[in-house]
Amino acid sequence: MSQTGRVTEVEARAVAEAAREAAWAKPSFAKDLYLGHLRLDLIHPAPRTPADKAVKGEDFLQRLRAYCETLDGQVIERESRIPDEYAKGFAALGAFGMKIPEEYGGLGLSMADYGRGLMLAASVHPSIGALLSAHQSIGVPEPVKMFGTEEQKREYLPRCARGAISAFLLTEPDVGSDPARLSMAAVPSEDGSYILDGVKLWTTNGVVAELLVVMARVPKSEGHRGGVTAFVVEANSPGVTVENRNSFMGLRGIENGVTRFHNVRVSAKNRLGEEGQGLKIALTTLNTGRLSIPAMCAGAGKWSLKVAREWSAEREQWGRPIARHAAIAHKIAFIAATSYALESILELSAEMADEGALDIRLEAAIAKLYASEKSWQMIDELVQIRGGRGYESAESLAARGERAVPVEQMMRDLRINRIFEGSTEIMHLFIAREAVDTHLQAAGALADVHADRTTKAKAAAKASGFYARWLPRLVAGKGTRPSSFAEFGDLAPYLRFVERSSRKLARNTFYGMSRWQAKLEQRQGFLARVVDIGAELFAMTAACVRAERLRQDDPERGEAAYELAAAFCAQAQVRVRELFRRLWLNSDSSDDTLARRILEGRYTWLEDGVLHLYPDGPWIAHVNNGPTRKENLARRMI
Repeated sequence: MSQTGRVTEVEARAVAEAAREAAWAKPSFAKDLYLGHLRLDLIHPAPRTPADKAVKGEDFLQRLRAYCETLDGQVIERESRIPDEYAKGFAALGAFGMKIPEEYGGLGLSMADYGRGLMLAASVHPSIGALLSAHQSIGVPEPVKMFGTEEQKREYLPRCARGAISAFLLTEPDVGSDPARLSMAAVPSEDGSYILDGVKLWTTNGVVAELLVVMARVPKSEGHRGGVTAFVVEANSPGVTVENRNSFMGLRGIENGVTRFHNVRVSAKNRLGEEGQGLKIALTTLNTGRLSIPAMCAGAGKWSLKVAREWSAEREQWGRPIARHAAIAHKIAFIAATSYALESILELSAEMADEGALDIRLEAAIAKLYASEKSWQMIDELVQIRGGRGYESAESLAARGERAVPVEQMMRDLRINRIFEGSTEIMHLFIAREAVDTHLQAAGALADVHADRTTKAKAAAKASGFYARWLPRLVAGKGTRPSSFAEFGDLAPYLRFVERSSRKLARNTFYGMSRWQAKLEQRQGFLARVVDIGAELFAMTAACVRAERLRQDDPERGEAAYELAAAFCAQAQVRVRELFRRLWLNSDSSDDTLARRILEGRYTWLEDGVLHLYPDGPWIAHVNNGPTRKENLARRMI
């Protein structure tokens, strides 16, 4: 940090760069897609779950479905909590250990079956999905499984599999996606332990957790390299206090709170990895952990489709079902095609994660970004299809004798997915950074705003050699040959479009790099559109690959899958063409100017004429690290 205690932009960027996984030891389908290469051979034929593991997964999913059918999600909605007996039932099934290897007491399911399990559980109430996924995807099981010692695995994983709920604590009241400003302290003591002091915000599961993964900053000193470090902490340790159970727009059963640490002593054996590896552990965990959100979004798509289909066939306007009117029919078509695509993305990404042959950091991030955005659009369309009944609560519908379909609740519950585990804006930046990594490596100092002219000149000479080899490969490809991808039948033209668009996207990214060089990172609108084009192309490819696999496995269902894939690809083509147009024809510059003037106070008169009915006080609570007398709200479900 700077001498003033504030973190400069350069310092923040340095911390983020140090935390990211710089090497690409394995191939990446999505990375190649952004570079103009459609490496279909990497994902087709798609990897498959081994037969014995698939049978085990199916057996668990059947038992999970049977149990979920006995639960009432409206109980959670009314009481704003998941009943203890519900959680105990999931624990008895082994649902808290879906991702934990069998040797440590878990079920050892594939990522694909874990995703299907989350779909089922979240369809009872999304808060259940949040409970299970926060515990397994980012809580203690995943980082301990990936980075823990054998002793740590044997100590913590069996407990987690049996139902000891865990939570992941990174965010602080004044620190979101900028880890350089992390203030939670872990001060080494003479006996080799660490003393934790600080406050963590939005600790999903933190109110009921038994085990916590905590990110804290170790000061650099003799014998200590320092830096952000990960610890496993017992939630009942002296000095750990849950100060508040937060309340939100949706996910009313979520156990999310504010957790304070005051002089909490943690043994060195509870440290995960080395000092300074905390952020890398967090980011690596999220590479596959992010797939939990696409799973629940895909489930929401299925739910939306069923409601839309049944309601639109029953509801009549002007003498015929509303599904027969184009305005509604187009919405239903969007929901169906997108629902199919989301499941295709999830299935492909999960099976790639299981196989382990590819680096899926981009695929997982794209899946999270795309699924959270598209599921929100789907539920918005469903609310419109249902009209007033889409806006009315399920409780109110039931009170006057109609089916209690909780569409408005689903809208509230889905909204958080565009923020959870990396907001849409952060995901755009993360994916863009990884997608242009090859360009940044080739450009070297050209991409460094602080480099001098001499250094930039040397970098330009080096970059010219790379681009002299790379650019000619973007001129033509399989997408220009009518016979390409013939094995995909009617879907072949869409894959040819993906191949051509991949090369076009790479060329446009190069134009942007050439035009703005080091200032490219400031062109967030341009980069976001680059990311969104790649996401659409990835979704189109996943939809086609899945359709072909279904056709081989089950011809009848495969024929229907081909129809859904074709419909989705036709819709995605329109979006891709518009995104390409908006790369260079947009209002970004005028919007930047307007935003700057707004913040300067030029238009405050525009805010006159209404009451601002929120209390005075700080926008952000700057906490102190002193002791608290507030009652610990944590309760133990299991």
